[in-house]
Amino acid sequence: MSGLYPQNDDVQRVRDASDIVQVVGEHLTLKPKGREYVGLCPFHDDRNPSMSVVPAKQIFHCFVCGTGGDVLTFVQKYHSMDFREALEFLASRANIELTPFRGRSGGDDDGPRGVGNKEIIAANEMAAGFYRAVLSHPEHGEAARAVIERRGISDEMVERFMIGASPDRWDGLVMFAEKRGVRIEALLGAGLVKDRERGDGQYDALRNRLIFPICDQIGRVIAFGGRKIAEEDEPKYLNSPETAVFKKSTTLFGINHAARAIKRERTAVIVEGYTDVIACHQAGVEHVVGTLGTALTSGHATVLRRLCDTVVLLFDGDAAGIKAADRAIEVLLSETIDIRIAALAGFTDAKDPDELLKREGGAEIFLRVIEQSVDLIKWKFDRLREELKGAGPARVTQRIEEELNRLSELGLGELEPVRRRLMIRQIAQAARVEERVVTEAIRTGRGRRPIGASEGERRVRGEMNWKPDAREQLLGCLLYDAKLWTLMNGEQRELTSLERFNSTLSRSVAEGVHGSAENGTGTGLHAVLAELAQIGEERGEDMLDASQRATTLFQTVARDCEGIEERVTRLFNECIGSLSARDARNRMEAGVVDDSGESEAQKLARFLAGERESRSRTGVGGRPRISGE
Repeated sequence: MSGLYPQNDDVQRVRDASDIVQVVGEHLTLKPKGREYVGLCPFHDDRNPSMSVVPAKQIFHCFVCGTGGDVLTFVQKYHSMDFREALEFLASRANIELTPFRGRSGGDDDGPRGVGNKEIIAANEMAAGFYRAVLSHPEHGEAARAVIERRGISDEMVERFMIGASPDRWDGLVMFAEKRGVRIEALLGAGLVKDRERGDGQYDALRNRLIFPICDQIGRVIAFGGRKIAEEDEPKYLNSPETAVFKKSTTLFGINHAARAIKRERTAVIVEGYTDVIACHQAGVEHVVGTLGTALTSGHATVLRRLCDTVVLLFDGDAAGIKAADRAIEVLLSETIDIRIAALAGFTDAKDPDELLKREGGAEIFLRVIEQSVDLIKWKFDRLREELKGAGPARVTQRIEEELNRLSELGLGELEPVRRRLMIRQIAQAARVEERVVTEAIRTGRGRRPIGASEGERRVRGEMNWKPDAREQLLGCLLYDAKLWTLMNGEQRELTSLERFNSTLSRSVAEGVHGSAENGTGTGLHAVLAELAQIGEERGEDMLDASQRATTLFQTVARDCEGIEERVTRLFNECIGSLSARDARNRMEAGVVDDSGESEAQKLARFLAGERESRSRTGVGGRPRISGE
């Protein structure tokens, strides 16, 4: 295959410069385990570290959900990028200049109005540049700069968070985009403009506002928040609508700047507003992020538990803040992460972190507030006791039972045994009741309502139940040891021809093996992964699942053969023998005779005799069992 890139040199240079442990470690917490590293798999609901990163092979793999591949596969999967985007991201990270991209015919038209994720990201990046230019404009940015000055935001923070401004007109961004040839469909897909209700044309969604770009973990602009400049404008804050690249329930403002500090501190602090996050970073407290007008969700917790063990919620003490903290109970019981509650009241009269951190010694007070945060369950029952001051025993019993039943309905009884036991003890101490009372409430409670398995859950279960057959094991041997392909004759190579596989994914892996063998890069795992990526790019197809199947086959052979080369060769030969014998039996039953006049029965008998002699001669012990034998 000629490929989209003039060669595989670009891919290999980027892969060589991108140590997989470092790249994966920038996105989630890894811990050494022997010669490998392990961490929570971000691609399924992983409660115990089940993803391995193998430095010697430069691959990652989860035996639970089957996700795996090389460093490019990880970036593609984690950030929902196509192959070229992942290559460009890693090349930029390693300061490597890529060969100009020839592209494929057809456009990226997966999204609404024929707009794909890549085009939406590009539109957002263009808009971010426009808003920054407006902020620096002597006339159009004057009011926004005055707001920044009043809020005490430093020039460094303006630069770091790419703060900008939208002009006081309805078509500033529309006209700017038109001059640069940006399609209006891309602006609509990104939520940057809206269709006029009357007549043709569009208008800017954000007008006369201080603009805060919202970025994903690697710094791509995925949305915007706008704070009003004129007092008469409402609402005070306005966010981009949800799009193909922006989901409020999984996005945290400032995560691209905070991730490293969150990993270091093993704690993430969540505040409410853009300016609160910026004020914290300006004060040197960088493990702080913000939710976007929503309470903490399971999606937020899933992102954070890859980086840390504890989340501290610092919400205002008003009704909305209390409600948000109450809702975090649901997250606590659905995600393996500790949640604590902090409040400024009692430490300072400042109404929010932004105000506190502008004061002398504010950073020290802020850190003390975080250090003295209270466990969520204790906070919940402390509030309950405050509510029940002066109430009689009957009322107290009733309310405690109501809270215990609610916890049961939220899934307390369905936690893993160790976590459930720890939670029961924690709740009993907080509620000041015996542990058996909590256990009884779980036993008699209704429990969480069963829901249908998601597509991701069904996929995980499918991968757990899937076992490679002999033909797939043969592919795994070729992926593990590329020189084995050179030992095969034409008839043996036909055993891995595409039409021989029942599984679509394994058929794709076989196509990658044959393609990489034909173009001279060999059948090793990395060569096949690159070949699959190029096949996907040329056809406009997503080959990630095939890449993951290839990695699973590789790892299965590595595990079953314990990395011993002789055992891999033995498995390889026995897979060929088993498959050849099976084919011979099928032809024998059909009465096939070859040109020499030898029947299939005679050929089969001769083959089996040779196999017995070979086994007695080599005597390699501990052979893995061939699936399907």
